[in-house]
Amino acid sequence: MPSFKPSVMANKRAFEIAFVGLKPGVHEFNYEVDDKFFADKGAIDFTNCSASIKLLLDKKSSFMLLKFEIGGKADVQCDRCGNPLPIDTWDEFNMVVKLVEDPDEMNEQEEDPDVFYISRNESHIDVSNWIYEFVLLSFPFQKMCAQIGGPYCNKEVLQKLKSMEQNVTEIQSTDLWKGLEQFKKIKKK
Repeated sequence: MPSFKPSVMANKRAFEIAFVGLKPGVHEFNYEVDDKFFADKGAIDFTNCSASIKLLLDKKSSFMLLKFEIGGKADVQCDRCGNPLPIDTWDEFNMVVKLVEDPDEMNEQEEDPDVFYISRNESHIDVSNWIYEFVLLSFPFQKMCAQIGGPYCNKEVLQKLKSMEQNVTEIQSTDLWKGLEQFKKIKKK
């Protein structure tokens, strides 16, 4: 299988695949992206990202099956204590790209996010937006230290959260009974 590995964000064209010249069958493309790739695309909430993307493109006569395998590392902020937290990412995503006469209309009508339409006259497909989205989707939804009080946790923040939790519990327990006392009075009447 041929392999293509662009330099890290050499240019936009590094993420374009000239599929017209490819023979039917599976073709492999490899990409490496870093913080600059994500900064060029928009705001991010992580740093020191290093992601490897293996793209398997299975070319058929009127469509292509794309399988993205994402792996990498980044530093995020813990949702619980706010400290920097290194994480590993890995995930797989599949796309079906269909060649049609009116791709704009078909893309508007398509409800499946894993299906995309391009014109039969196209010769290249740009995969940079999918790489961007899929790397972001490979991050966990909740980014928290594995164990509370672990080596990455901010002990001061955890202590403050614990004291706030105790105060809220005390307030809720007294307010709960006040509401129930009103029902007792109504029942006795």
